[in-house]
Amino acid sequence: MTESAQAVREFKMPDVGEGLTEAEILKWYVQPGDTVTDGQVVCEVETAKAAVELPIPFDGTVRELRFAEGTTVDVGQVIISVATGGGGAPASEPEAAPAEAPAAEAESAEPQGRQPVLVGYGVSESSTKRRARRPAEQAPAAQAPAPEAPAPAPAPAPAPAPAPAAPVANGTPVSGADRPLAKPPVRKLAKDLGVDLATVVPTGEGGVVTREDVHAAAAPQAPAEPAPAPQAAPAPQAAAPAPDARETRIPVKGVRKATAQAMVGSAFTAPHVTEFVTVDVTRTMKLVEKMKADKDLAGVRVNPLLMVARALLVAIRRNPDVNAAWDEANQEIVRKHYVNLGIAAATPRGLIVPNIKDAQAKTLPELASALGELVSTAREGRTSPADMQGGTVTITNVGVFGVDTGTPILNPGESAILAFGAVKWQPWVHKGKVKPRQVTTLALSFDHRLVDGELGSRVLADVAAVLEHPKRLLTWT
Repeated sequence: MTESAQAVREFKMPDVGEGLTEAEILKWYVQPGDTVTDGQVVCEVETAKAAVELPIPFDGTVRELRFAEGTTVDVGQVIISVATGGGGAPASEPEAAPAEAPAAEAESAEPQGRQPVLVGYGVSESSTKRRARRPAEQAPAAQAPAPEAPAPAPAPAPAPAPAPAAPVANGTPVSGADRPLAKPPVRKLAKDLGVDLATVVPTGEGGVVTREDVHAAAAPQAPAEPAPAPQAAPAPQAAAPAPDARETRIPVKGVRKATAQAMVGSAFTAPHVTEFVTVDVTRTMKLVEKMKADKDLAGVRVNPLLMVARALLVAIRRNPDVNAAWDEANQEIVRKHYVNLGIAAATPRGLIVPNIKDAQAKTLPELASALGELVSTAREGRTSPADMQGGTVTITNVGVFGVDTGTPILNPGESAILAFGAVKWQPWVHKGKVKPRQVTTLALSFDHRLVDGELGSRVLADVAAVLEHPKRLLTWT
């Protein structure tokens, strides 16, 4: 921070995940000369785990954007400087009167663990001290722990006008309250279509821009190029291929880069063994259809993946040694007495593996609800870094792509991963006669340091047995 006629404060790239070291700036929502307020989102960044929005922790006028969109920035680097006024008063001193001390104490009493900085979340701890909030600003802060809020405004109060303010084209700053409201997936869609959210008329409740609004704005005109951030050279991007081009080079970064590094590390650290079994799941498929029609399960998302998840949890209960981790530093096997069940999910940003915490303790309806929420959150790009930490075993559903099976690579730190193949009608010997039956192939990869062939075979056989005769969900529980 420097001092002159105005105090200048610098906002550094925070660690928005669990020990992440860098993040890519996807989009700036402010430009030099714009006015910003405490809690206003100034940019969207992509880490190795998720896309998050960063709110700035003080008021002022933007002086400089240090990096252009598309630039990968190390955690701790200054990304934006803001003139805060105050005639050179030290920026590190809080601007609170004694009467506001309880508010400051409330902030300092928050948990020290890092939190993902999504809209509706709090800001992760950084080296910049935040001033105590004025009483009028405490209402939005109280909403921070509720990540399921539809899209809370980052400013103290939403703009009353039905349409957002015009974009900054004539030097008029956009205040925090006038910034268009939209969820991260909608902002990503707008960026992909070249639509400036400030020009979109919102139709969602509370003035929120919806996907339909963005598509409507993009339909009548060609997508506009987003305004580049000044005073920084743009990062290398994949150029549009020429008609006769034979190659296209795409920078590896973000989720895809992290996934590649993790898979290489896993493949060359844990000795993988994969076993396969083909099983008649006709009874399970019939049970799924019956449960879908059950009034007691109305609103519960029942599908074959749910039954595979339950079968794997039963197999782990019967063979607890499979649910373990290898501690290389201490040369110990750490058996887990809980199951954080990972579900591999393909997203536009790459493969991610969020997990259901303490899945072994959930009832079937609870497991179904958690599974449905996990999948929908991943598809919308709202998965937080915390949701991808601490997994113990994983399921990858390759059957949704029509694939019979595969040899999946372990998620780092986990002991096993189960691949669930496509369910197909096939000729099958049933009760001494060849009949058409619904059949699938399961593949279990496991870390041979933790799981020997006998244990791995028992786990896979138990999963298959439950899916072949789902009544074992009762007799084996």
